[in-house]
Amino acid sequence: MHLSVSVPGSCGEFIQGRWHGTPFLLTCPIDLYSTATVHEGEQGPLQPKAKAALAATLAYLGQPAFPYSLSIQSQLPPGKGMASSTADIAAVSVAVATALGKTLSAAEIGHLAATIDAVDGVFAHGLALVNYSTGDILRTYGPVPPMKIAILDAGGIVQTEDFHAATDLLVPAHTEAAAQALASLKDKVTAETLGKAATRSAVAHQPYLPKPDLEQLIRLAKQHGALGVNTAHSGTICGILFPADRREADIEETAKTIAGTLGTYTYYRTVRLISGGVRIQKEGIHATL
Repeated sequence: MHLSVSVPGSCGEFIQGRWHGTPFLLTCPIDLYSTATVHEGEQGPLQPKAKAALAATLAYLGQPAFPYSLSIQSQLPPGKGMASSTADIAAVSVAVATALGKTLSAAEIGHLAATIDAVDGVFAHGLALVNYSTGDILRTYGPVPPMKIAILDAGGIVQTEDFHAATDLLVPAHTEAAAQALASLKDKVTAETLGKAATRSAVAHQPYLPKPDLEQLIRLAKQHGALGVNTAHSGTICGILFPADRREADIEETAKTIAGTLGTYTYYRTVRLISGGVRIQKEGIHATL
């Protein structure tokens, strides 16, 4: 048995808020991944959320034990708002199910993940609007417009579960600015409309997890030809959103210049916006869920 399952991470979210009591976020999946690999042999140690995902998936499938070894490799740093936990959990759940000859839907993955942590919908196709408390996929948007994103990090770590426990009671039942940002995507999702909506949501979320010098960051980004700025609403990173035809070397230079001007961010790397979804490789067979 050799099987690997990859799930993308995110650069924060394009939008996050509440719609008349329902919490939601709109995913920003990128080309960095967590990968769960199944091998023959005895199980080695797993980090707590991956271990919880293994146990939850076995219980859901009615299986008493997993007869293989499972390991995780991730390109996603934890505590930054890059969906590292959701990507790990989803990759483990799908790897376990696939190894046992089962298939999980996006809804099932989301509901399993929600028993462990707040959920980012990066495991769903396209851009996903997800209830991050329950894991319900409320809507998907596609095709995904091409875009490049320069990631800046304000430093530190945010534990998602602790943030939501402390902050959710402070957030209004209806966040009008985030709801309006989402409504602006109703007719057509383009790189330009995403840039505007993301910037609006980032500014609206400042009372709950402020990003340093956000107004200046937005101003400088637009001066350098960016489409807007998005943030990790429960993390430390910001993304400067660029058209897909902008050269990556130019994006890196621009992002480093902006970070140096502000002095409150470091440049992390440049990534591409992609469709979310699960990638499966099994003994030479490639599939996407």
